[in-house]
Amino acid sequence: MTQKFDVAVLGGGVAGLSGAVALGRVRRSVVVVDAGSPRNAAADSVHGFLSRDGMGPLELIETGRAEVKRYGGQVLPATAVAARRTDAGFEVDLDDGPPVTARRLLVTTGISDELPDLPGLARRWGRDVVHCPHCHGWELRDQPVAVVATHTEWAVRQALMFRQLTPELTFFQHTAPALSEQHVAQLTAWGIEVVTGPVDALEIADDRITGLRLADGTVAPCSVVVVAPRLVADSTVLTGLGLEPTPHPLGIGESVKADATGLTDVPGVWVAGNIAELNAQLMSSAASGAAAATAINADLIAEDTRLTIRVSSGEYWDERYGAGKHVWSGNPNPHLVTTATDLTPGTALDVGSGEGADAVWLASRGWDVTGVDMSQVALDRAASHAAESDVEVTWQQADITQWEIAPARFDLISVQYLQMPKTTREALLRRLAAAVRPGGTLLVVGHHPADLEVASLRRPRLPHLVYTAEDIATVLDPSAWDITTSAEQRPATDPDGQPITLTDAVLRAVRRAD
Repeated sequence: MTQKFDVAVLGGGVAGLSGAVALGRVRRSVVVVDAGSPRNAAADSVHGFLSRDGMGPLELIETGRAEVKRYGGQVLPATAVAARRTDAGFEVDLDDGPPVTARRLLVTTGISDELPDLPGLARRWGRDVVHCPHCHGWELRDQPVAVVATHTEWAVRQALMFRQLTPELTFFQHTAPALSEQHVAQLTAWGIEVVTGPVDALEIADDRITGLRLADGTVAPCSVVVVAPRLVADSTVLTGLGLEPTPHPLGIGESVKADATGLTDVPGVWVAGNIAELNAQLMSSAASGAAAATAINADLIAEDTRLTIRVSSGEYWDERYGAGKHVWSGNPNPHLVTTATDLTPGTALDVGSGEGADAVWLASRGWDVTGVDMSQVALDRAASHAAESDVEVTWQQADITQWEIAPARFDLISVQYLQMPKTTREALLRRLAAAVRPGGTLLVVGHHPADLEVASLRRPRLPHLVYTAEDIATVLDPSAWDITTSAEQRPATDPDGQPITLTDAVLRAVRRAD
């Protein structure tokens, strides 16, 4: 079955894990999809990461994963292979397991290093073949270093940076374009020798580099080789969303364009880490993941606010009821049936009557029923249902939060699945409770918070609109009511027709006659 989350983080390096932790800490449901092969896996340890200097790359990842899980996040050992937009956000296909859906994507898949084609070089990568003085310089200090150039501007920068770490540094022209006068002056200022001509291979002895073999057979001694790999964003998963990497201004590779928060040109898709900034180191990658998570959370809050306002409007429910033949099953709510079957018929108020199944069932059993709903489309359907069933129901279109209700008017008030913020909900329930006659019954049924964990549901996840029966029982004076609360499970089907179990918050309260 498809799993649904607020945010899917694609890629589990420090950027992705940092973002996932930040999202988990603000109670967002988040999943990290990562196969466990970090770019720096070949290195013995990470450096320049405050408080984690010297830690092994895989140990750092495992520590980050544990933090994600501590805050309720999930980690899936897989690779995201494709993503597409859906009505609910995005669906991501994995190379192993069912797809995941999420309202937002944070893509931190990083980059691939396309190394120069030199025999023996790839096997030494991350050990004594390196590219960054900040990552490896201290450990390789004072050793004879060879900079093998494939990109002139970048190789000169590397030579100048590594020169402050060692007095023995040689610049090998290799396949790079000719040096400019400025480049020559810069290298000369530091006493860096320039060797022209291509390098044929690395010389290795006793599992360490001993030198570079040149095209003329000469071997130049060195212990460390510095290269400039072409840095290419691992962005295949974004192709289906219309996002392609763009060239770096210096020509050193390709990255995915994004704003300062990591937001791409595709709404709902953020990037962080090296996929967005080719030269980002561990600390800055982690920071970019956290910054993107903050922006994503703010974006979700804004969307949830708009949706909450919309759900509270008649326009939303008119659209919902007008979109298909029937929204609900046409059967009365089982909690209402259980509650009302043994009651003596009297006056009843069905709040949020929708298409009228509950009101019609009560009327068929002899109740004098008023059904109120903010959607006229729903009430029109309810009236047709009542006519087909040959029963009389009084239908009222109104915003129930503003509708005037006479005190002690009804013998039964049934309230089904209110979707309102807490303050509005509690104010309404107090008004409804006042409208129950002595000896009468108040029945409130709502979506329980447990339903938020049902991954295959595609309806909006708005935690502030769900509640337990105990939550809403606080609006009633226990000295005036006999109150029963429960969480009751019921079978249902998800939008794909698969069986699931939902949980209802059920409050039954009888107003004491005295």
